[in-house]
Amino acid sequence: MASMLYRLGRWSFRRRWYVTALWVLILVGLGAASAAAPAAPNTAFSAPGIEAQRAFDLMDKRFPGAQANGATARLVFVAPKGEQVTSAANKAAIDKAVTQAAGGAQVASAVGPFQAGAVSKDGSTAYATVTYKVAADDLTDAAKNTLRGAAQGARDAGLTVEAGGTALAETPGAGGAGEVIGIVVAAVVLLVTFGSLAAAGLPLLTAVLGVGVSMTAITSLASSFGLTSTTGTLATMLGLACGIDYALFVLSRYREERANGHTEEDAAGLAVGTAGSAVVFAGLTVVIALAGLSVVGIPMLTKMGLCAAGAVVIAVLVCLTLAPALIGFWPRAVLSRRYRLTGRRVQGVLGNRGSRWAEFVQRHPFPVRFTAVASLVVLAIPVLHLQLGMPGDEVKSTSTTERRAYDDLAKGFGPGFNGPLTIVVDAQKAGDAKAAVSAIEAKIKATEGVVSVTPARFNQTGDTAVFSAVSAWSPTDKKTEDLVHSIRDHRKETVAGTGATFEVTGTTALNIDVAQKVQRALIPYLVVVVGFAIILLLMVFRSIFIPLKAAFGFLLSVLAALGCVVAVFQWGWLASLIGVESTGPIMSMMPIFLVGIVFGLAMDYEVFLVSRIREAYVHGQGAGEAITTGFRYSARVVAAAALIMISVFAGFITASESMIKMIGFGLAVAVLFDAFVVRMAFVPGVLALLGDKVAWLPRWLDRLLPHLDIEGEALSRAHPAPTPQAGTEPVD
Repeated sequence: MASMLYRLGRWSFRRRWYVTALWVLILVGLGAASAAAPAAPNTAFSAPGIEAQRAFDLMDKRFPGAQANGATARLVFVAPKGEQVTSAANKAAIDKAVTQAAGGAQVASAVGPFQAGAVSKDGSTAYATVTYKVAADDLTDAAKNTLRGAAQGARDAGLTVEAGGTALAETPGAGGAGEVIGIVVAAVVLLVTFGSLAAAGLPLLTAVLGVGVSMTAITSLASSFGLTSTTGTLATMLGLACGIDYALFVLSRYREERANGHTEEDAAGLAVGTAGSAVVFAGLTVVIALAGLSVVGIPMLTKMGLCAAGAVVIAVLVCLTLAPALIGFWPRAVLSRRYRLTGRRVQGVLGNRGSRWAEFVQRHPFPVRFTAVASLVVLAIPVLHLQLGMPGDEVKSTSTTERRAYDDLAKGFGPGFNGPLTIVVDAQKAGDAKAAVSAIEAKIKATEGVVSVTPARFNQTGDTAVFSAVSAWSPTDKKTEDLVHSIRDHRKETVAGTGATFEVTGTTALNIDVAQKVQRALIPYLVVVVGFAIILLLMVFRSIFIPLKAAFGFLLSVLAALGCVVAVFQWGWLASLIGVESTGPIMSMMPIFLVGIVFGLAMDYEVFLVSRIREAYVHGQGAGEAITTGFRYSARVVAAAALIMISVFAGFITASESMIKMIGFGLAVAVLFDAFVVRMAFVPGVLALLGDKVAWLPRWLDRLLPHLDIEGEALSRAHPAPTPQAGTEPVD
């Protein structure tokens, strides 16, 4: 492979105009296709195989015209202090607001508080429910403005009015200004690392072009494959981060080969043949981790994983072809200023800190390894108290009307009112549908923990009914989860003698079911992803210990990162420092996201770092000397790559949405732990203790595994480094 990539690198360098024009044409062509493509469909979230989803599907089938996932708005009215909403003036203002809201476009129904009995016991609070025919993303501005106008009219009458639900909820942005700051920080890191504006700009340019190709491709295929507007979020994040990192490694190797005396074209070919080989296998581990998200069985997660995997593949292709082509335009400008002026060899200067650290670790392998492992284990302790769920309005900022509506309803009607359980009764086989529904409703109302139920609402044919049961506890309380299981566990007793059956759904039940589905899928996902990666690393490094060490180090870093997420977002430790106002359960898909993404990135650093160590070992150096050499050439570049990743991910912490903050924070600290604690401390400590034994591989397995030569041993023999005169620059 190294020889093939060497030829590709040289060809791209020589044919730089053709390669650059080809990528630009691809980008323009996909851009035109995406502009002409139909808008991305608004596909509702689904999780096949869980009860809550089956109930939603039944509602869509039995209640045609009223989507189970249609937008809703809950107008919450609070009377002035000392007054009640039932007074004549307040009642008239509320009725007027409900009538105005009912007249809006796309409204399916609007039920006032006095019609539905939605008034608190103390008379201070009431609410009206407005249901729409379409999902929130499909609501027109006219429909939203009508709802806002109705609320404002009641405010003008002296009432406090807040709007909950999905109708007026704003779609959160990604990282906002923080993303821009993250990219700026990445540019500064590149500039400090390379000491050249051209070298700093090249990885950014290739990454942006790669992301552009990926996103236009996703937009073009959206209508054909049911991709939503949010599918590309992960693809953008990883395409940008991996694109910068991969080009960074190839460019760094080009500069090294130039310093070794190779001509510009040879240096480009050698950079792609060696560092490019590591890029291919590192990218492959990321693709495996992302494609493995399909194991969970949630379509949205599968699509996000596959789109992100495609973005990583494009980042690899851009790195192997466009990066050497762009180097061909500025072969000297990408070198350091010192090298351009003096022509001196600079490897030792670039790597002296890395080599000194490697020598320190080899002198004290046990203390370094113990400190690294112990610190990560301590940080991982909060994972034992992990509570999964889907944070809702309760974790939003108090400056939002959704959060204020949540608080007003909890105060007026109890904590469980914000997450009612929806009971869908299928009475098709019942002799008397109404009697069957009434019996089921009465038994569920008598369940311990249920404080109230709403009157059942039948479909047009009268064979299916829906009613809500309100828990005594908040939607994210563990007791509410126990209540859902209790209602389901006693299903046979509840429906006995009625001829009907029921299922429990609603946002609260859906979140509980999704969390359990993700938890059940986590172990199979780990087995599939880690298993494939171990096999891949076996082929790359031809060692038993290196893949096992890599997997163990990854588990340490991801558990420590998840522990920090629990401490900040669930317990509230130091939460105010990053703008988290309220704590709650950890997003259901956060562990699977963290495992998948961090595993791929962790293997990136493992391949880049250990491949340089093994390259030195294969070329005849001893185990200790190989560790020092590997760190001399790769430690600074790996550190720069990690800082770039951290800065890009940390940009998402500035987002207003708690879940986006959580993702950005989790990924940033995971990369921090994996790159600087695991790869820089734990890995060399283990390698130093194992010594030459680290390369051990059973003979029978050695015969089975293919020889991949990503270290470029054949290239080194075929293209030995010239020996330039001291203080002179190699002549092309």
